[in-house]
Amino acid sequence: MVGVDVLERQDDEVPAEASRPRPWHPVTRVAFRFCVVYFGLFCLLFAQIMFAFTGIVGRWLPDLAIIWQMKLLAPVLEWVGRHVFGVDAVLHEDSGSGDQTVIWVMMFCILVVAAVATLTWSVLDRRRTGYPKLSAWFFTFIRLCLGGQMLFYGIAKVIPTQMPSPPLNALLQPYGDFSLMSVLWLQVGSSPVYQILLGVAEMLAGLLLFLPRTATLGAMLSVVSMAQVFVLNMTYGVPVKILSFHLLLLSLLLLAPQAQRLANVLVLERPSEPATQPRLFDSAEANRIAALVQVLIGVWMLVGTVNTGLTAWNDFGGGREKSELYGIWSVTEFTAAGHPVPPLLTDANRWQRAVFDDPGVMFIQRMDGELMPTAVTIDSEAHTITMTAPPQSPNATPAPIGTFTFERPTPEQLRLNGELNGTPTAIVLNQMDLDAFPLRSGEFRWIQDYPDFR
Repeated sequence: MVGVDVLERQDDEVPAEASRPRPWHPVTRVAFRFCVVYFGLFCLLFAQIMFAFTGIVGRWLPDLAIIWQMKLLAPVLEWVGRHVFGVDAVLHEDSGSGDQTVIWVMMFCILVVAAVATLTWSVLDRRRTGYPKLSAWFFTFIRLCLGGQMLFYGIAKVIPTQMPSPPLNALLQPYGDFSLMSVLWLQVGSSPVYQILLGVAEMLAGLLLFLPRTATLGAMLSVVSMAQVFVLNMTYGVPVKILSFHLLLLSLLLLAPQAQRLANVLVLERPSEPATQPRLFDSAEANRIAALVQVLIGVWMLVGTVNTGLTAWNDFGGGREKSELYGIWSVTEFTAAGHPVPPLLTDANRWQRAVFDDPGVMFIQRMDGELMPTAVTIDSEAHTITMTAPPQSPNATPAPIGTFTFERPTPEQLRLNGELNGTPTAIVLNQMDLDAFPLRSGEFRWIQDYPDFR
Protein backbone atom coordinates (compact mmCIF):
# COMPACT_ATOMS: atom_id res chain seq x y z
CA MET A 1 0.00 0.00 0.00
CA VAL A 2 1.19 3.52 -0.76
CA GLY A 3 0.43 4.82 2.76
CA VAL A 4 2.41 2.03 4.40
CA ASP A 5 5.33 2.61 2.03
CA VAL A 6 5.36 6.30 2.94
CA LEU A 7 5.51 5.53 6.64
CA GLU A 8 8.02 2.70 6.34
CA ARG A 9 10.60 4.45 4.17
CA GLN A 10 12.52 5.76 7.19
CA ASP A 11 12.86 2.19 8.51
CA ASP A 12 14.45 0.57 5.46
CA GLU A 13 17.22 -1.77 6.37
CA VAL A 14 20.68 -0.18 6.46
CA PRO A 15 24.08 -1.85 6.65
CA ALA A 16 25.23 -2.73 10.15
CA GLU A 17 28.31 -0.56 9.90
CA ALA A 18 26.19 2.42 8.83
CA SER A 19 23.88 1.99 11.82
CA ARG A 20 26.67 2.25 14.35
CA PRO A 21 26.84 5.77 15.80
CA ARG A 22 30.03 7.56 14.85
CA PRO A 23 31.70 10.06 17.17
CA TRP A 24 30.62 13.64 16.58
CA HIS A 25 33.09 16.43 16.09
CA PRO A 26 33.53 18.45 19.34
CA VAL A 27 32.23 21.61 17.65
CA THR A 28 29.18 19.70 16.42
CA ARG A 29 28.46 18.47 19.94
CA VAL A 30 28.64 21.98 21.40
CA ALA A 31 26.52 23.44 18.60
CA PHE A 32 23.94 20.70 19.07
CA ARG A 33 23.67 21.36 22.80
CA PHE A 34 23.14 25.05 22.15
CA CYS A 35 20.50 24.39 19.49
CA VAL A 36 18.59 21.98 21.72
CA VAL A 37 18.30 24.55 24.49
CA TYR A 38 17.86 27.69 22.38
CA PHE A 39 15.41 26.42 19.77
CA GLY A 40 13.68 24.16 22.27
CA LEU A 41 12.94 27.14 24.52
CA PHE A 42 11.98 29.28 21.52
CA CYS A 43 9.40 26.76 20.32
CA LEU A 44 8.00 26.28 23.82
CA LEU A 45 7.82 29.95 24.77
CA PHE A 46 7.14 31.93 21.60
CA ALA A 47 3.45 32.72 21.17
CA GLN A 48 1.40 30.65 18.71
CA ILE A 49 3.95 27.85 18.09
CA MET A 50 2.56 25.58 20.80
CA PHE A 51 -0.93 26.94 20.17
CA ALA A 52 -0.95 25.26 16.75
CA PHE A 53 -0.90 21.87 18.51
CA THR A 54 -4.32 22.60 20.04
CA GLY A 55 -5.86 22.03 16.62
CA ILE A 56 -9.58 22.61 16.40
CA VAL A 57 -9.80 22.85 20.20
CA GLY A 58 -8.13 26.26 19.91
CA ARG A 59 -11.39 27.83 18.70
CA TRP A 60 -12.91 27.35 22.15
CA LEU A 61 -9.93 28.65 24.11
CA PRO A 62 -9.81 32.26 25.38
CA ASP A 63 -8.49 34.84 22.93
CA LEU A 64 -5.36 35.42 25.02
CA ALA A 65 -4.58 31.71 25.35
CA ILE A 66 -2.21 32.06 22.43
CA ILE A 67 0.18 34.22 24.49
CA TRP A 68 -0.14 32.49 27.88
CA GLN A 69 3.61 31.80 28.04
CA MET A 70 4.47 35.45 27.54
CA LYS A 71 1.89 36.54 30.10
CA LEU A 72 3.44 34.11 32.59
CA LEU A 73 6.95 35.42 31.92
CA ALA A 74 5.94 39.09 31.70
CA PRO A 75 7.03 40.08 35.27
CA VAL A 76 10.49 38.55 34.75
CA LEU A 77 10.87 40.10 31.31
CA GLU A 78 9.81 43.52 32.60
CA TRP A 79 12.42 43.27 35.35
CA VAL A 80 15.16 42.32 32.87
CA GLY A 81 14.12 45.08 30.50
CA ARG A 82 14.16 47.69 33.24
CA HIS A 83 17.41 46.64 34.99
CA VAL A 84 19.48 45.38 32.05
CA PHE A 85 18.40 47.56 29.14
CA GLY A 86 16.69 50.46 30.92
CA VAL A 87 13.49 50.08 28.91
CA ASP A 88 9.85 49.42 29.76
CA ALA A 89 9.36 45.90 28.42
CA VAL A 90 5.58 45.81 28.76
CA LEU A 91 3.54 43.10 27.06
CA HIS A 92 0.90 44.79 24.92
CA GLU A 93 -1.85 42.19 24.83
CA ASP A 94 -3.90 44.23 22.36
CA SER A 95 -1.06 44.34 19.82
CA GLY A 96 -0.53 41.96 16.94
CA SER A 97 3.15 42.86 16.78
CA GLY A 98 5.63 40.03 17.20
CA ASP A 99 8.53 42.46 17.59
CA GLN A 100 7.51 44.16 20.82
CA THR A 101 10.23 45.29 23.21
CA VAL A 102 9.22 42.58 25.66
CA ILE A 103 9.66 39.89 23.01
CA TRP A 104 13.16 41.11 22.16
CA VAL A 105 13.95 40.95 25.87
CA MET A 106 12.60 37.40 25.95
CA MET A 107 14.88 36.42 23.07
CA PHE A 108 17.83 37.89 24.98
CA CYS A 109 16.88 35.82 28.03
CA ILE A 110 16.58 32.66 25.93
CA LEU A 111 19.99 33.36 24.41
CA VAL A 112 21.59 33.83 27.83
CA VAL A 113 19.97 30.70 29.25
CA ALA A 114 21.04 28.70 26.19
CA ALA A 115 24.65 29.93 26.46
CA VAL A 116 24.87 29.11 30.18
CA ALA A 117 23.15 25.76 29.73
CA THR A 118 25.45 24.86 26.83
CA LEU A 119 28.55 25.67 28.86
CA THR A 120 27.31 23.67 31.87
CA TRP A 121 26.17 20.77 29.71
CA SER A 122 29.48 20.67 27.85
CA VAL A 123 31.47 20.52 31.09
CA LEU A 124 29.32 17.89 32.78
CA ASP A 125 28.87 15.74 29.69
CA ARG A 126 32.27 16.27 28.06
CA ARG A 127 32.98 12.54 27.60
CA ARG A 128 29.91 11.82 25.49
CA THR A 129 30.80 11.42 21.81
CA GLY A 130 27.36 12.04 20.30
CA TYR A 131 23.62 12.34 20.79
CA PRO A 132 21.97 10.16 18.12
CA LYS A 133 18.78 9.44 20.07
CA LEU A 134 18.34 12.93 21.46
CA SER A 135 18.97 14.41 18.01
CA ALA A 136 16.26 12.17 16.53
CA TRP A 137 13.69 13.40 19.03
CA PHE A 138 14.87 17.02 18.85
CA PHE A 139 14.70 17.21 15.07
CA THR A 140 11.28 15.56 15.08
CA PHE A 141 10.03 18.10 17.62
CA ILE A 142 11.21 21.17 15.71
CA ARG A 143 9.98 19.63 12.45
CA LEU A 144 6.46 19.35 13.85
CA CYS A 145 6.66 22.88 15.26
CA LEU A 146 7.78 24.27 11.91
CA GLY A 147 5.14 22.26 10.07
CA GLY A 148 2.41 23.71 12.27
CA GLN A 149 3.54 27.27 11.59
CA MET A 150 3.76 26.71 7.84
CA LEU A 151 0.16 25.44 7.92
CA PHE A 152 -0.89 28.36 10.14
CA TYR A 153 0.48 31.01 7.80
CA GLY A 154 -0.34 29.10 4.63
CA ILE A 155 -4.05 28.79 5.36
CA ALA A 156 -4.26 32.54 6.01
CA LYS A 157 -3.28 33.02 2.36
CA VAL A 158 -5.07 30.05 0.77
CA ILE A 159 -8.23 31.43 2.40
CA PRO A 160 -7.22 35.08 1.79
CA THR A 161 -7.57 36.65 5.21
CA GLN A 162 -4.03 37.62 6.17
CA MET A 163 -4.05 40.26 3.45
CA PRO A 164 -7.70 40.95 2.56
CA SER A 165 -8.83 42.83 -0.51
CA PRO A 166 -8.32 46.59 -0.14
CA PRO A 167 -11.13 48.19 1.89
CA LEU A 168 -13.18 50.82 0.14
CA ASN A 169 -11.65 53.72 2.07
CA ALA A 170 -8.19 52.67 0.80
CA LEU A 171 -9.35 53.40 -2.76
CA LEU A 172 -9.67 57.08 -1.82
CA GLN A 173 -6.38 57.51 0.04
CA PRO A 174 -3.28 58.94 -1.68
CA TYR A 175 -0.53 56.36 -2.15
CA GLY A 176 1.91 58.50 -0.20
CA ASP A 177 -0.26 58.29 2.91
CA PHE A 178 0.22 54.53 3.24
CA SER A 179 2.90 52.95 5.39
CA LEU A 180 5.27 50.41 3.85
CA MET A 181 3.39 47.60 5.60
CA SER A 182 0.06 48.87 4.25
CA VAL A 183 1.52 48.98 0.74
CA LEU A 184 2.59 45.34 1.04
CA TRP A 185 -0.78 44.26 2.47
CA LEU A 186 -2.75 46.11 -0.21
CA GLN A 187 -0.48 44.89 -2.99
CA VAL A 188 -0.85 41.22 -2.08
CA GLY A 189 -4.53 41.62 -1.17
CA SER A 190 -5.23 43.16 -4.57
CA SER A 191 -4.26 39.88 -6.26
CA PRO A 192 -6.05 37.01 -4.47
CA VAL A 193 -4.64 34.42 -6.89
CA TYR A 194 -1.07 35.46 -6.09
CA GLN A 195 -1.81 35.33 -2.36
CA ILE A 196 -3.39 31.88 -2.69
CA LEU A 197 -0.36 30.56 -4.57
CA LEU A 198 1.94 31.84 -1.82
CA GLY A 199 -0.25 30.07 0.71
CA VAL A 200 -0.25 26.82 -1.27
CA ALA A 201 3.56 26.80 -1.21
CA GLU A 202 3.60 27.35 2.57
CA MET A 203 0.92 24.74 3.23
CA LEU A 204 2.63 22.22 0.98
CA ALA A 205 5.86 22.74 2.90
CA GLY A 206 3.99 22.20 6.16
CA LEU A 207 2.27 19.03 4.99
CA LEU A 208 5.53 17.56 3.67
CA LEU A 209 7.18 18.18 7.05
CA PHE A 210 4.75 15.82 8.78
CA LEU A 211 5.74 12.90 6.57
CA PRO A 212 9.18 11.51 7.55
CA ARG A 213 9.79 10.42 3.97
CA THR A 214 9.18 13.91 2.55
CA ALA A 215 10.50 15.98 5.45
CA THR A 216 13.68 17.03 3.64
CA LEU A 217 11.68 18.31 0.68
CA GLY A 218 9.36 20.13 3.09
CA ALA A 219 12.32 21.78 4.83
CA MET A 220 13.74 22.91 1.47
CA LEU A 221 10.43 24.45 0.47
CA SER A 222 10.18 26.07 3.91
CA VAL A 223 13.59 27.68 3.42
CA VAL A 224 12.45 29.28 0.15
CA SER A 225 9.10 30.41 1.56
CA MET A 226 10.44 31.78 4.84
CA ALA A 227 13.41 33.49 3.18
CA GLN A 228 10.92 35.48 1.09
CA VAL A 229 8.75 36.23 4.12
CA PHE A 230 11.74 37.35 6.18
CA VAL A 231 13.00 39.66 3.42
CA LEU A 232 9.52 41.21 3.05
CA ASN A 233 9.23 41.68 6.80
CA MET A 234 12.63 43.37 6.94
CA THR A 235 12.06 45.65 3.95
CA TYR A 236 8.37 46.54 4.46
CA GLY A 237 8.44 47.09 8.21
CA VAL A 238 6.26 44.09 9.11
CA PRO A 239 6.63 43.40 12.86
CA VAL A 240 7.06 39.63 12.54
CA LYS A 241 10.79 39.71 11.99
CA ILE A 242 11.70 37.62 15.05
CA LEU A 243 9.36 34.76 14.21
CA SER A 244 10.03 34.68 10.45
CA PHE A 245 13.80 34.71 11.03
CA HIS A 246 13.58 31.83 13.50
CA LEU A 247 11.29 29.82 11.23
CA LEU A 248 13.93 30.27 8.52
CA LEU A 249 16.60 29.10 10.97
CA LEU A 250 14.52 26.06 11.92
CA SER A 251 14.18 25.19 8.24
CA LEU A 252 17.94 25.42 7.75
CA LEU A 253 18.55 23.48 10.95
CA LEU A 254 16.42 20.59 9.66
CA LEU A 255 18.55 20.52 6.52
CA ALA A 256 21.87 20.61 8.40
CA PRO A 257 22.16 16.79 8.77
CA GLN A 258 21.50 16.50 5.01
CA ALA A 259 23.98 19.22 4.05
CA GLN A 260 26.60 16.88 2.59
CA ARG A 261 24.01 14.89 0.61
CA LEU A 262 22.45 18.06 -0.76
CA ALA A 263 25.84 19.50 -1.66
CA ASN A 264 26.76 16.29 -3.50
CA VAL A 265 23.58 16.35 -5.58
CA LEU A 266 23.03 20.08 -6.11
CA VAL A 267 26.56 21.50 -6.25
CA LEU A 268 29.33 18.91 -6.48
CA GLU A 269 27.57 16.63 -8.99
CA ARG A 270 28.47 13.54 -7.01
CA PRO A 271 26.38 10.47 -6.21
CA SER A 272 24.67 10.62 -2.84
CA GLU A 273 22.83 8.34 -0.45
CA PRO A 274 19.09 8.90 -0.05
CA ALA A 275 18.03 11.52 2.47
CA THR A 276 16.75 9.84 5.63
CA GLN A 277 15.11 11.02 8.82
CA PRO A 278 16.52 9.96 12.21
CA ARG A 279 15.00 6.84 13.77
CA LEU A 280 13.18 7.49 17.04
CA PHE A 281 13.18 3.84 18.12
CA ASP A 282 15.25 0.72 17.47
CA SER A 283 12.18 -1.27 16.47
CA ALA A 284 10.87 -0.92 12.92
CA GLU A 285 7.31 -1.42 14.14
CA ALA A 286 7.72 1.33 16.75
CA ASN A 287 9.06 3.70 14.10
CA ARG A 288 6.10 2.97 11.82
CA ILE A 289 3.75 3.81 14.67
CA ALA A 290 5.75 6.99 15.41
CA ALA A 291 5.53 8.01 11.74
CA LEU A 292 1.77 7.44 11.78
CA VAL A 293 1.46 9.58 14.93
CA GLN A 294 3.32 12.39 13.19
CA VAL A 295 0.93 12.20 10.24
CA LEU A 296 -2.05 12.27 12.59
CA ILE A 297 -0.62 15.32 14.35
CA GLY A 298 -0.34 16.98 10.96
CA VAL A 299 -3.96 16.15 10.14
CA TRP A 300 -5.03 17.48 13.57
CA MET A 301 -3.19 20.76 12.97
CA LEU A 302 -4.52 20.98 9.42
CA VAL A 303 -8.12 20.67 10.62
CA GLY A 304 -7.48 23.34 13.24
CA THR A 305 -5.87 25.78 10.82
CA VAL A 306 -8.58 25.28 8.19
CA ASN A 307 -11.23 25.96 10.83
CA THR A 308 -9.34 29.08 11.91
CA GLY A 309 -9.09 30.23 8.30
CA LEU A 310 -12.80 29.75 7.62
CA THR A 311 -13.70 31.56 10.83
CA ALA A 312 -11.44 34.47 9.89
CA TRP A 313 -12.97 34.56 6.38
CA ASN A 314 -16.45 34.94 7.84
CA ASP A 315 -15.36 37.39 10.56
CA PHE A 316 -13.20 39.84 8.61
CA GLY A 317 -12.47 38.33 5.21
CA GLY A 318 -14.47 38.21 2.01
CA GLY A 319 -17.31 36.35 3.69
CA ARG A 320 -17.87 38.97 6.37
CA GLU A 321 -21.09 40.91 6.73
CA LYS A 322 -21.10 44.17 4.82
CA SER A 323 -22.93 47.41 5.49
CA GLU A 324 -26.47 47.70 4.22
CA LEU A 325 -25.35 50.82 2.34
CA TYR A 326 -22.13 49.21 1.10
CA GLY A 327 -20.29 51.36 -1.37
CA ILE A 328 -18.66 54.74 -1.97
CA TRP A 329 -21.20 57.55 -2.23
CA SER A 330 -20.33 60.88 -3.85
CA VAL A 331 -22.09 63.97 -2.46
CA THR A 332 -23.94 65.92 -5.16
CA GLU A 333 -25.97 68.24 -2.90
CA PHE A 334 -25.22 69.43 0.63
CA THR A 335 -27.64 71.77 2.39
CA ALA A 336 -27.07 73.16 5.91
CA ALA A 337 -29.70 75.24 7.76
CA GLY A 338 -31.66 75.50 4.52
CA HIS A 339 -28.75 76.94 2.51
CA PRO A 340 -26.85 75.05 -0.21
CA VAL A 341 -23.18 74.60 0.69
CA PRO A 342 -20.84 74.90 -2.31
CA PRO A 343 -18.05 72.28 -2.68
CA LEU A 344 -15.18 74.47 -1.50
CA LEU A 345 -11.90 72.78 -0.57
CA THR A 346 -11.61 75.12 2.42
CA ASP A 347 -14.93 74.00 3.94
CA ALA A 348 -14.18 71.70 6.89
CA ASN A 349 -17.83 70.71 7.42
CA ARG A 350 -19.06 69.81 3.94
CA TRP A 351 -18.73 66.22 2.83
CA GLN A 352 -17.14 65.12 -0.43
CA ARG A 353 -17.92 61.41 -0.12
CA ALA A 354 -19.30 58.86 2.35
CA VAL A 355 -17.97 55.30 2.52
CA PHE A 356 -19.90 52.35 3.92
CA ASP A 357 -17.97 49.09 4.14
CA ASP A 358 -18.03 47.20 7.45
CA PRO A 359 -21.19 47.40 9.57
CA GLY A 360 -20.86 49.91 12.38
CA VAL A 361 -18.26 52.07 10.61
CA MET A 362 -18.65 54.95 8.21
CA PHE A 363 -15.90 57.04 6.64
CA ILE A 364 -16.57 60.67 5.80
CA GLN A 365 -14.27 62.21 3.22
CA ARG A 366 -13.99 65.94 3.74
CA MET A 367 -13.48 68.40 0.93
CA ASP A 368 -9.72 68.46 1.50
CA GLY A 369 -9.63 64.66 1.00
CA GLU A 370 -9.18 63.68 4.65
CA LEU A 371 -11.03 60.50 5.63
CA MET A 372 -12.67 60.55 9.06
CA PRO A 373 -13.85 57.26 10.60
CA THR A 374 -17.16 57.45 12.45
CA ALA A 375 -19.17 54.90 14.38
CA VAL A 376 -22.55 54.45 12.77
CA THR A 377 -25.76 52.60 13.52
CA ILE A 378 -28.10 51.90 10.61
CA ASP A 379 -31.68 50.90 11.38
CA SER A 380 -33.02 49.39 8.17
CA GLU A 381 -36.59 49.22 9.44
CA ALA A 382 -36.82 52.79 10.72
CA HIS A 383 -34.55 54.03 7.91
CA THR A 384 -32.35 55.97 10.31
CA ILE A 385 -28.61 56.54 10.56
CA THR A 386 -26.99 57.57 13.84
CA MET A 387 -23.38 58.77 13.78
CA THR A 388 -21.26 58.97 16.93
CA ALA A 389 -17.68 59.93 17.62
CA PRO A 390 -15.34 57.22 18.98
CA PRO A 391 -15.31 57.36 22.82
CA GLN A 392 -12.28 59.05 24.36
CA SER A 393 -12.05 56.41 27.11
CA PRO A 394 -13.43 52.87 27.63
CA ASN A 395 -16.15 54.06 30.02
CA ALA A 396 -17.06 57.25 28.18
CA THR A 397 -20.39 57.65 26.41
CA PRO A 398 -20.00 58.12 22.64
CA ALA A 399 -20.74 61.68 21.59
CA PRO A 400 -23.43 61.99 18.88
CA ILE A 401 -22.39 63.64 15.63
CA GLY A 402 -25.46 63.35 13.49
CA THR A 403 -28.83 61.67 13.12
CA PHE A 404 -30.51 61.21 9.77
CA THR A 405 -33.43 59.51 8.15
CA PHE A 406 -32.52 58.05 4.79
CA GLU A 407 -34.28 56.99 1.63
CA ARG A 408 -33.11 55.46 -1.63
CA PRO A 409 -35.25 56.69 -4.53
CA THR A 410 -33.11 54.46 -6.75
CA PRO A 411 -30.45 51.88 -5.84
CA GLU A 412 -27.77 54.37 -6.92
CA GLN A 413 -29.08 57.38 -4.97
CA LEU A 414 -29.19 58.07 -1.24
CA ARG A 415 -30.93 60.98 0.48
CA LEU A 416 -30.18 61.96 4.09
CA ASN A 417 -32.26 64.38 6.14
CA GLY A 418 -31.60 65.27 9.77
CA GLU A 419 -29.02 67.05 11.91
CA LEU A 420 -25.24 67.20 11.66
CA ASN A 421 -23.43 68.70 14.64
CA GLY A 422 -26.72 70.32 15.73
CA THR A 423 -27.41 71.92 12.31
CA PRO A 424 -30.35 70.83 10.14
CA THR A 425 -28.72 69.14 7.15
CA ALA A 426 -29.87 67.49 3.93
CA ILE A 427 -27.48 65.51 1.76
CA VAL A 428 -27.92 63.85 -1.62
CA LEU A 429 -25.40 61.18 -2.61
CA ASN A 430 -24.87 59.07 -5.72
CA GLN A 431 -23.21 55.67 -5.56
CA MET A 432 -19.92 55.41 -7.41
CA ASP A 433 -19.15 52.53 -9.75
CA LEU A 434 -16.40 50.64 -7.91
CA ASP A 435 -15.16 49.14 -11.16
CA ALA A 436 -14.26 52.65 -12.27
CA PHE A 437 -11.20 52.32 -10.04
CA PRO A 438 -8.37 50.76 -12.11
CA LEU A 439 -7.26 48.73 -9.07
CA ARG A 440 -10.60 46.89 -9.03
CA SER A 441 -11.28 46.74 -12.74
CA GLY A 442 -7.95 45.23 -13.78
CA GLU A 443 -8.25 41.82 -15.39
CA PHE A 444 -5.82 39.24 -16.73
CA ARG A 445 -4.93 39.52 -20.42
CA TRP A 446 -2.58 37.36 -22.47
CA ILE A 447 -2.02 40.09 -25.06
CA GLN A 448 -0.96 43.60 -23.96
CA ASP A 449 0.61 45.90 -26.49
CA TYR A 450 1.44 48.39 -23.74
CA PRO A 451 1.89 48.00 -19.97
CA ASP A 452 -0.91 49.44 -17.83
CA PHE A 453 0.76 51.97 -15.50
CA ARG A 454 -2.36 53.91 -14.64
